[in-house]
Amino acid sequence: MPYATAADANEIYPLGTGDKLRVTVFGEDTLSGEYTVTGDGDISFPLIGNVPASGRSIEELQATLTAMLDNGYVNDPRVSAEVLEYRPYYILGEVNRPGEYPYSVGLTVEQAVATAGGYTYRANDERVFLKRSDDTQEKLVDLERSPAFRLRPGDTVRVGERYF
Repeated sequence: MPYATAADANEIYPLGTGDKLRVTVFGEDTLSGEYTVTGDGDISFPLIGNVPASGRSIEELQATLTAMLDNGYVNDPRVSAEVLEYRPYYILGEVNRPGEYPYSVGLTVEQAVATAGGYTYRANDERVFLKRSDDTQEKLVDLERSPAFRLRPGDTVRVGERYF
């Protein structure tokens, strides 16, 4: 089983289904507003229609919106975007309250475990299994090597049992 590394945790955040965004177009109040990334991975934007957002960074989305609006819709558009609400993360296995929890920026595995009520007495607190929302397989996170391993929205953390 492959190990997750600190580099995995520091990747640029890709937008995904369920993220709620605020897009501001300077001087264009009717275009500015809150948008949610749909199940198809798009946001539905006035004038230009569906804009692909899933898998892109917030900066890439800003550039795409700027280019599309500059194509005859708005003179010299200035677009900014930010994530208002991230999609949740999931934690299961040997924690006291497994389930879905709201993501917050900078969330670590240990903080996620604490949010879920801590480890059970059978839990292996030295390593957990992590599945990113865009991965097909779990990776092993060694908490002794990376005690502050950061999660991303949409991640699933599985805490396994320890062997005596």
